[in-house]
Amino acid sequence: MPKMKTKSSCKKRFKVTASGRVVAGQAGKRHGMIKRTNKFLRNARGTTTLSKQDEGIIKPMMPYAR
Repeated sequence: MPKMKTKSSCKKRFKVTASGRVVAGQAGKRHGMIKRTNKFLRNARGTTTLSKQDEGIIKPMMPYAR
C-alpha cells in the first residue's frame, strides 16, 4: 500500500496535541482591527482548540497526526 497523503492546507494551519485535540490560530485578526473592540482583540490572541465537530472534519485530512 502506498503512503496516505496529508492535506497540505491542514498541515500549515492545524496541529494535533498529545491528548488528540486540534489546535488552530484565532480567526478575525487579518484586517479591519480599527472597528473591532479591544476586548475582542485581546481574546483573539494566540491559539484555540477546535470543537469536536470541527475536529471530525480535520482529522481525516491528517492521517499521521494522531
